[in-house]
Order: sequence, then C-alpha cells, then structure tokens
Amino acid sequence: MISGDSIVALSSGRLPAGIAVIRISGPKTRFVVETIAGGMVKGRIAALRKLRAADGSLIDNGLVLFFPGPNSFTGEDVAEFHVHGGRAVAGKMLETITGFDGVRHAEPGEFTRRAFLNGKLDLVETEALADLVNAETEAQRRFAVQNAEGAQSALYLGWRRRLIHARAMIEAEIDFSDEEDVPGSVSDTVWSDVNAMIGEISRHIDGFHTAEIIRDGFEVVIVGAPNAGKSSLFNALARREAAIVTDEPGTTRDLLEVVLDLNGVRVRVTDTAGLREAPGKVEAIGIEKARAKARAADLVLLLEDMAEPVDAGAVRSDAPLLRIGTKADLGRGRTGAYDAIISTEDGKGLTDLLSEIGRRAAAAIGDAGDILPSRLRHVELLSETKRFLASALSELGQGQELRAEELRLAADRLGRIVGAVDVEDLLDVIFSQFCIGK
Repeated sequence: MISGDSIVALSSGRLPAGIAVIRISGPKTRFVVETIAGGMVKGRIAALRKLRAADGSLIDNGLVLFFPGPNSFTGEDVAEFHVHGGRAVAGKMLETITGFDGVRHAEPGEFTRRAFLNGKLDLVETEALADLVNAETEAQRRFAVQNAEGAQSALYLGWRRRLIHARAMIEAEIDFSDEEDVPGSVSDTVWSDVNAMIGEISRHIDGFHTAEIIRDGFEVVIVGAPNAGKSSLFNALARREAAIVTDEPGTTRDLLEVVLDLNGVRVRVTDTAGLREAPGKVEAIGIEKARAKARAADLVLLLEDMAEPVDAGAVRSDAPLLRIGTKADLGRGRTGAYDAIISTEDGKGLTDLLSEIGRRAAAAIGDAGDILPSRLRHVELLSETKRFLASALSELGQGQELRAEELRLAADRLGRIVGAVDVEDLLDVIFSQFCIGK
C-alpha cells in the first residue's frame, strides 16, 4: 500500500556542491510549493523564485519545477527545488518542508517504490534503474539502460503471453472439443512452442555469467610461488602501494583486491598468497584461499620469477591461464616459456599485459547487446519456469488439465520476475538497495 504521506529528500550528490536538488512527492506537494515559493508554478517549466521558511525569512533564490501527477516519475504530484548546494541551505529547505503536516523524510528507494506501485515501472525496470544509478563503467551503463528501457521485461512478458495463450488453447480444447469453431487438436502446435520456449529460456539463463561480469567485474587472479612478483604486479596495476612487498616469502596471507576500468569493463584483480609446500598454519589458510579464488576466476595469471623459477604446483581452474615471466629487468631466464614477460621495475610489458586483460574482459561480455538475466532471482524463477514446462511436456497421458496447470505455474513464475503477480515479500529487499532520494 502507498502511504498517504508526502515524502522529501535530497536527490542530488554529496554536499557541498554547486547545486542541491530537493525532491518532494505526494498529495501535499502542490501546497508546499505554493507556500515556500510564494505561489504555484506552471507544470514542467522551471521558475526562479524566492524560497521562504515558515517564518517568512528568505532561505535562498532557486529554481522550482512542478510535475503534476499522474505524468510524473512516481505517478503523484512531484516537485523539485534547485538551490545552492551548501549544507546549511539544503538543511534549512529540508527542515522547512518536513515542518508541513503530512510531509516526512523519504526512506531509501521510496520514490522509485511509489513509481512501481503506481504502475510507472515494473520490477525489472526498477532493478535496472538501481543498476544505472550505481553504474561505474560504460558496459554497466549500457546494460542498465537497455534493461531500464524495458528490453528485459518485454522478453519475459512475451514468454508469459505465449504460455497464457497455450494454456487457453488447451483449456478450450478440453471444454469445447465438440464445437466446430475450436480447432481440432491444438496440442501439437502448443507443445511444440513450449519445447521451443524451454530452449530459449535455457540459452537466456546461460547468459547470466556474462551479466555477472558486467555488473560485478571480470575476475583476474594473480597466483605463483612466493617472491614471484605477484604483489609488485598488483601494486603496478593498482598504481599505488596496495600490497606489502618484501624479500621475505609468505608476506601476502590474505586476498587483496583492486578494481580497474579497462575499456569500459569492470575488472577485479586479486593478489593471493604464494603457493608452496609445507607452509605455516596461517599461511596455509591464505594458500587455500588463493586456490579457491583461482578456481572461480575468469582469468588466471601464473607468475614465475625468470631469474629463479620456482614450481608453484598445479593451479586447478577452468579459467584461461596466462604464464607471466617476471623480473625481466634482470635479463635472465627462458623468455620463450611465457605468454608475457614483465618488469615492474622499468614497466616493461605492463601496458601489453593490461591490453590483453582488457581484450579478454571485453570478449567475455561481447557487445553487451544481448538481453541477459540481471539478477540471481531472475535465474531462480526462470529455472522454476523451465522445470514446470519440462514437467508439462513429460506428462503425456496424464490429462490435459494437469498439463495446463503446469503451464499456469510457469507463467506465474515469469510474472513474479516483472512484478505482474504478488511480490510483496520482495519489495523491502529490492528497494533497500537504493539511495535515499531515488
């Protein structure tokens, strides 16, 4: 249920700033604008007004915008006050607005929640909007924009419409099989489409790892024997002293991570403990973490000191592996044994290595133009959908009524993804991920 309160929040960035945008939504919006701005403003036209506190004192000169409902972001009357971005100015504006009866500070994501409850956005578009606000790379931005524009929702709703149609055809065949205007035996067509849909959903689910890379990052893990130069490479990539570098083996005992933006793709690079036999108890825990991280990586960089190579043992991972020869500045070692040769002392090979990592990260996501499941909850509901469809196909001889029910359950799961059926238990979780003022 939507609260009868009006809500207000600072919707722009951290203060102080050049401009602070204060947004209000709800039934008291028009009254607040009329009172603070000394009269109403025209809808969707910015007006410069003197903004006054409850005692009539001037707070600031600022722009006022009014968006009458239902043609607004939330579907309610919405207004924005654009004032100078000092903390005192914004604070006084918020204090004045919340001084009106029925107006309170917004909770995280409450503006977007009202937009969803008023039918301005569906649940997938809402999640995409959160991704857009949090996007840090170009790939993340493109992915979020595509979903916010409704591409993902259109796919799920299209599947749902096909299932509703299939169920209707089956039930018509059950109830009106003797009527002349009902096609005889629609089953072949219906079940052929259901079978095709299972394949479409399976291929869509397979794209989830690509979506994870776009949202969370392409995982690069640096492994190797102690003193192979892992932490030196990590610091060079981070462009700061993020890891301790000494000649003493076993300096790195926990996982260290840095996030890079390579060609618009988020890349997470992890430094790990040196791999060796018979380590101490604490170091052994670090080594096990290193091996587990490598198993889950998208790319493994296996470093080896070319001057004094030490066998780090087998690195078990399904990810591609690049053998990196380090300490090239010392001028020793078999250079032909490696995929890349680097020196963190003089920078040799680092640019080429970064380019190769960026190339592989970009290849992992393709052109990011495919429609992909963007949340684990989507994958879980899609997997349930597929299971119900497969069950319906396998129940030959069980009666069309039971098979039609399986189609209903499948369509229900697709509806839950976009919020077309009851998802009340999900809303608090989803909207808590938003910032206040959005």
